[in-house]
Amino acid sequence: MHPNPIYHDADAARNISFARDRGFGILAASGAGAPMLSHVPFLLNEAGDMAELHLVRSNPIARALAEPLDVKIAVTSGDTYISPDWYGIEDQVPTWNYVAVHLTGVLELRPPEELLSLLDRQSAAYEGRLLPKAPWTTAKMQPETMEKLMRMIVPCRMKITGVDGTWKLSQNKSDAARLEASQGVAAHGFGSDTEIIAALMRDTIGS
Repeated sequence: MHPNPIYHDADAARNISFARDRGFGILAASGAGAPMLSHVPFLLNEAGDMAELHLVRSNPIARALAEPLDVKIAVTSGDTYISPDWYGIEDQVPTWNYVAVHLTGVLELRPPEELLSLLDRQSAAYEGRLLPKAPWTTAKMQPETMEKLMRMIVPCRMKITGVDGTWKLSQNKSDAARLEASQGVAAHGFGSDTEIIAALMRDTIGS
């Protein structure tokens, strides 16, 4: 997380809502010699204190789960380069704006009997965003194919003990400079989902 507290102005509810809506992040755990990382979709409960996910059995994190692991999930959405010319003021330097939420907690394996329910709830959550398309369900799979695929993955649950977010949106600049920069982002920004960052920068004006 960025050390400047000015970028940590989002409350816990906003950080949790952001992570839940994204539902995808980088799972990180300590490993021998280097951190273990895995890109995972997840379900975050309403209270924001529990995340559910599944891992391929051969995933190094899954293989390390003989005992519960201390982990983080880093969730991001939208980022962009900020040119100092966009502020309309002198003596500025380049930077990068972004939003990131970190979920800290303990990951454990769950019984295999919970896997199908998890997969059904995950697909229902994601397919629900595609309406009016008729939702895909596991019932559309041939039973033998589904059983084979399920043998390759394991259900996991993360007890969340901490939530922190960085919303780096040029809050250290004046409203006028932030508006100028957001317009530069909208017209010329590059990164990931730059229009999201431009809109969020505008939303912080006057706050």
